[in-house]
Amino acid sequence: MKVLLLISVFCLCLAKSSFAQYQFHKFKVNDDIYVVQVSDNCYVHQSYSLIPPWGRVESNGVIFTDNGEAALLDTPVTDSLTMDLMNWIKDTLKVKVVAFVPNHWHVDCMGGLAYLNSLGIESYANERTRQIAKEKNLPVPLHGFTDSLTLTIGNKKIICSYLGAAHTLDNIVVWIPSESVLFAGCMAKELKSKTLGNTVDGDLKEYPVTIKKVWDKYPNAKFVIPGHGEFGGIELLQHTYDLSK
Repeated sequence: MKVLLLISVFCLCLAKSSFAQYQFHKFKVNDDIYVVQVSDNCYVHQSYSLIPPWGRVESNGVIFTDNGEAALLDTPVTDSLTMDLMNWIKDTLKVKVVAFVPNHWHVDCMGGLAYLNSLGIESYANERTRQIAKEKNLPVPLHGFTDSLTLTIGNKKIICSYLGAAHTLDNIVVWIPSESVLFAGCMAKELKSKTLGNTVDGDLKEYPVTIKKVWDKYPNAKFVIPGHGEFGGIELLQHTYDLSK
């Protein structure tokens, strides 16, 4: 048992060490939004908002660009912050957002959907997310899918997949093959996390099962982006799996 534990710790340290070789360009949008470039065409947007009862929370999302188009994965918590981010994307990246995909129904994923709807941006979500949004009288993504959905952004593909309940009953992951980036959202925890965090809308029994499915499906992910905190490599899924057991 001690040997297995030592091997696991060694692998995590090695992965973290190898990940440290990357240098990332960080942009400041305003005092509440930062954007980190993780590859030629992929960016992590990090926004800070007051989310009761958790206080001021940092939340992650992704911007993927290709050939003048972009997909936005998750919004900041508010319409105003989403507007600031969208203006930055237009003015700095010089691309047009043509698709929006939320990880799940919580405010840190689609709190800015009403603003995106006002811009006429096509939105896509797990059908479970759409149903929950309707039940809770929230803005509803326009298009739904059940198991998976492939979208074309510019000349590249992104793949949205529902692999089971974890943080919430409807949480999905988005795989960007050209960048080897996996946006796992709130089901994945940063290495500093000592708990699974908020699971009130989730399924603790299915959590490890779902994380293992994600881990098995995307073993070659170079970057794994969690919903909150520091992104990293595949070790985030291993760490989350350990927390969920």
